[in-house]
Order: sequence, then structure tokens, then C-alpha cells
Amino acid sequence: MDLYREHQLLQTRRHFFGQSATGIGTAALASLLNPDLLAAKPSANRQPPSAGVLGSTHFPAKAKRIIYLFMSGAPSQVDLFDYKPKMDELFDTDLPDSIRQGQRLTTMTSGQQRFPIAPSKFKFAQQGQSGAWVSELLPHTASVADDLCFIKSVHTEAINHDPAITYIQTGAQIPGRPSLGAWLSYGLGSMNEDLPNFVVLHSTWTGRKSAQALYERLWGTGFLPSQHAGVSLRSQGDPVLFLSNPPGVAGQTRREMLDALAALNREQYESLGDPEINTRIQQYEMAYRMQTSVPDLMDFSGETQATLDMYGPEVSTPGTFSANCLLARRLAERNVRFVQIFIRGWDQHGSLPTDIADQCHDVDQGCAALITDLKQRGLLEDTLVVWGGEFGRTIYCQGKLTRENYGRDHHPRCFTMWMAGAGIKPGITYGATDDFCYNITENPVHIHDLNATLLQQLGIDHKRLTYRFQGRDFRLTDVHGNVIEDILA
Repeated sequence: MDLYREHQLLQTRRHFFGQSATGIGTAALASLLNPDLLAAKPSANRQPPSAGVLGSTHFPAKAKRIIYLFMSGAPSQVDLFDYKPKMDELFDTDLPDSIRQGQRLTTMTSGQQRFPIAPSKFKFAQQGQSGAWVSELLPHTASVADDLCFIKSVHTEAINHDPAITYIQTGAQIPGRPSLGAWLSYGLGSMNEDLPNFVVLHSTWTGRKSAQALYERLWGTGFLPSQHAGVSLRSQGDPVLFLSNPPGVAGQTRREMLDALAALNREQYESLGDPEINTRIQQYEMAYRMQTSVPDLMDFSGETQATLDMYGPEVSTPGTFSANCLLARRLAERNVRFVQIFIRGWDQHGSLPTDIADQCHDVDQGCAALITDLKQRGLLEDTLVVWGGEFGRTIYCQGKLTRENYGRDHHPRCFTMWMAGAGIKPGITYGATDDFCYNITENPVHIHDLNATLLQQLGIDHKRLTYRFQGRDFRLTDVHGNVIEDILA
């Protein structure tokens, strides 16, 4: 982190001019004597006026933005992507001790007398030229398999939902660290002055109703300035609370109120020097600009019928995953840096076949349409799309087992995610697991490696984007992480 540059970014104009009068006079005289002295030098990595603390990327970026599709609750890789046909003949036999290797279990299954193997009841087929295995539950995703990079060897240490989601989002299992989107906003700044740099969308779901809660800290800033926090757009009423002016308050009146409030806040900043005061000013100004930009963003009336049909009938219902995927594409067009779509309901400890079918129906068409839509518009070239949850599910059954019904417990040892666009090799499968989908046998990818790779594609060396807090330099990947070079085009 460049502390000097950050100090510059936090100064108000009045504070800057008050301290710099002599320097400005010297610069003015120099420019008169040599007009070319202060001419701007163009740079390939030069950021817009609202650049982040880095000023420029560490190396040329392949991605300008990320759309992160987060499947909260942990989708079962065994039933979706990691095809294990040998398990059919081992139905209801015990998981061998040689496979489990004494690895820890959750309290939900640690008391079971047996760990019976539950093969997936769903059919798999190889898709496209890549031959990627995809479950019958995801026919639309299967149609874009050649655009995707499947990573089957992701792993984590966290075994319960909240620490696991916190871990993959912030790089630490304990709350208090900045989220990925906050780090990107802090480091790279904004490409759109009229919308938040980091937008969060929450989707309705039809799978398991008693879903794990999601907390604002998952898109929060931790110890970073709060202006970099994700902004949640609601599907009912005002997309952002209090976005509309109250009755009797005209736009000009609102402008005058904000100008007066900004003046008071600037005086307070000059007295106290607290950077959060500047954040407050910026947030008020962003809210004012959003009164125009957000209604336009949320209006799908200009979309062609062919586009709406591609996302499916649920696209017309605000808050559905399909509607949020279309909204994510519209945000990408407007150069929002980071869009995160959450959908809960993937925590299927019982009745998995029924619930996972519902969940897949919720997300399948939207995911495929988003990839296709971005590709058709030339946006997939510099938009990185990520799909996945916080961990995977076990091959053994939780609860009663039949051929048609079973549940699966948490499994952090291996799970599948996919990525697409922005310099990621399309149509490949990376990593492998054993026949029991229990241990990784090839190319392990820790979640720190995943986050290091995401930063890499945006031109950031994950070891160099840091923030000093309480005497220590923190980063998203803590003291770990290696870029997954083999999946980069």
C-alpha cells in the first residue's frame, strides 16, 4: 500500500490548497518557463479520476470487472459436476477408513453408526467439444460448457457454513476482514461515477427454505474505509432505501441540502482529519446521483424479447436469480467493478434430490444466459464470471438412505467451482478427486489460490495489495495463495 498516495486521496481541496500554496506557485512559474514540463504522460494502465489506492495495476489486466455467482449453502459437486460412476456398485456400503483417513466430521454426522455411500441418482453426460461432465440437472449450463473452466479440486479448512463463507469472501474465518469486492474497490477505484463500485443482489430460491443467514460483513469493508462496502439493491420498493425524495422535497431542494451538509462535513474533516467524514460526503453524493442512474438500471423495458426469452420466464419477476443475472449484465455494461449475486438454499442435509432439482431450476437458465449474453456483447472478454459455494458435500449419506432419497453433509476436502471469461481458458477441467469424491488427487486449489487468481486477472499482485491495520499489513490472501497459472489463457 502507498501510504503517501492514500493520504493524498483523503485530502479535501481546501485542506490541500491551504498546505500547498507555495508549491503551487512554484509549479505555475515552472509551467510558464517550460509548458511541456507538466504535460500528462499517457499510460496503458492509467486509471480514471476516481482511481483506487494503487493508481495503476501491477501488470496489464485481463478483466475489468467480476460477476460472482455465490451458491450459499454448498451445492453438491457429486450430483452436479464431479461424476463418480463407480459409486453405483458401492451403494449403501461403508465409506472405507482408508479414504476418510480420520478426517474430521461435523457434529451432524459424527454420531452416525455408519457412513453409507450414496451415489448420485442423476444422470451425467459429456458436453461440447471439451467433454466436460455435467449433470442432467443443469441442461442450460451444459450448453455453454465449452465457455467454462471447471475446477474440481477446490478445498478449504472451514467445515461449517458461516466461517466457510466468511473465509472464501474475506480470506479469514473470523469476521472483521474486508471482502473481495471491497479490496477491488479500494485498490482499483471506480469506473462509473453514478453507481456503486460494488453491488450485491440477493435472489429468491425454491430449495431448502431454512437457509443459512447471510450477514452484511460478507460484503463489508472490515478495516478499509467504509465507502468500499457493497451496496445491496432490493427487489421490492426502492432498490436502495430512501432513494426517492420524500413528498414535498424537490430535486433542487435536495441538492441545496446536500451542498450545505457537505460544507459542514468538510469543516469537521478539517478539524478532526477523520477519513470516514470524507466517506460520508461521498456517500451522500453517490446517493444523489443514484436517484437517476438506478431507476434506469432497473428498467428492463429496453431489452429485446429475444434477450428476455434467453433468461427465461422468471426474468420478469424482480429478485429471481434470472432477473438478477440480467441485472448483473446491465451493471457490467455500466462498468460496475464487482457484482455479487447470492442465492441461498443449497444446504441439503436431507431430501437432496428434490431440493437440489429446485435449486438448479432456479439458477441454470440464468447462468447460461449470462454467459451467452456477455459473449454476444463482447463483454465476456473483460468480465470474469465465477460460480461456486463455500464447500462441497459428502459422498456418504446423512440420515436415511434409499436409491431415490438421501442427504449429504458438509465436505471441505474437495468441491467444484467454475469460471469463465477474462483470460481464463475456456472448455477445460482442472483438478481431480478420487473415486469417492473425498480427497483431491490432482492439482489442489485452495481458496487463497482462487482469490489470488481473481486478483491476478484484474492486474493485481495479491501480495502487494495490502492495508496496514493494528501494526500489521493485511491482504485478501493473508500470507498464502498461488495464482493458478495452468487455467490462464
